[in-house]
Amino acid sequence: PHLAALVLARGGSKGIPLKNIKLLAGVPLIGWVLRAAIDAGVFQSIWVSTDHDEIEKVAKQFGARVHHRSPEVSQDSSTSLEAIREFLNHHPEVDIVGNIQATSPCLHPSDLVKVADLIQKEGFDSVFSVVRRHQFRWSEVKKGENKMTEPQNLNPAKRYRRQDWPGELYENGSFYFARRHLIEKGYLQGGKMAYYEMRAEHSVDIDIDIDWPIAEQRVLSFGYFGKEPLKEVKLLVCSIEGCLTNGRIYVTEDHKEMVSYDYRDIVGMDLLKKRGIQVRLISERDCSKTLSAMQLGCVAKISATNKLQVLKDWQEDMGLSWKEVAYLGNEESDVECLKQAGMSGVPADACAAAQKAAAYICRSSGGRGAVREFAEHIFLLLEKVSSARKQ
Repeated sequence: PHLAALVLARGGSKGIPLKNIKLLAGVPLIGWVLRAAIDAGVFQSIWVSTDHDEIEKVAKQFGARVHHRSPEVSQDSSTSLEAIREFLNHHPEVDIVGNIQATSPCLHPSDLVKVADLIQKEGFDSVFSVVRRHQFRWSEVKKGENKMTEPQNLNPAKRYRRQDWPGELYENGSFYFARRHLIEKGYLQGGKMAYYEMRAEHSVDIDIDIDWPIAEQRVLSFGYFGKEPLKEVKLLVCSIEGCLTNGRIYVTEDHKEMVSYDYRDIVGMDLLKKRGIQVRLISERDCSKTLSAMQLGCVAKISATNKLQVLKDWQEDMGLSWKEVAYLGNEESDVECLKQAGMSGVPADACAAAQKAAAYICRSSGGRGAVREFAEHIFLLLEKVSSARKQ
């Protein structure tokens, strides 16, 4: 049977404008679940249903196909079921829909593989995600009612310790898989049903975790970053124009060139060096005088006609795997380097091709703190590597 992943991502959002493509830990929110769906390898097709051009652009960048949802199912009052049924009306080849929520950025491919097995191999008609909570519930007493609250799932005289109580299962909204015949009847859950219990640390819902920095910390700690395990970064290669500088060249009356840079970026480079990470610079231009004036103390390659070859030479000379190399670029000439490096980033104002190739998009622009921001991102991922080793 044709199993399709479907992410619903309309443009309207009452809380956060265009939330579905807002950057979370350097990746558009929707990109986290699309990466997990693609790497799961269980879907015959992966779709994003949207009514917005920018969301369509991001979805295609991450390898998804796009279903253009109609205005009738793009309203604030529209339900997920209505949007899914419209999708099925246009795609008769689909037998099973895995509706994945864009707001669940800690979803892992292993979860999706197991759910696909429940549907395809064990014959369930619908499977949905749950998380285990250890929370005591009490009855609500509305204002003006003359009654007392009552315990719902505990005996106050004999309260369970957490380790002695299995807790309860709650839907976490991460995904809903269902066969076509159920959806056409108006159900996402029905027939032969099963739940799939997700790990609590993977159950992150941006609809609830409105505090974006907290959500970013959760994703950096528990999110899915790709098929290969992260490794300690030992080399950062940074493009000079457009990353370390803003790409502008100022010419004086006596024909001397001047550029500007942000001191925060220099601090970021120094912090990397203190952590034992080499920082090297690369440029297509002959900017030797500029580098001499900046006194950065970094190995640099100028007039580089083939940046990828320079990067390969450095990687081989240092005896590094690609997972130990980070690259910060901003132009089309950086694209192949961004694809090759284990950790890649671009400033906020990088060209579209570079943004598409990078794993991390900075909030800061080139020459305005992007290097420092990318350095901090590297530090956070190194903490994730260290934590994984301890486990």
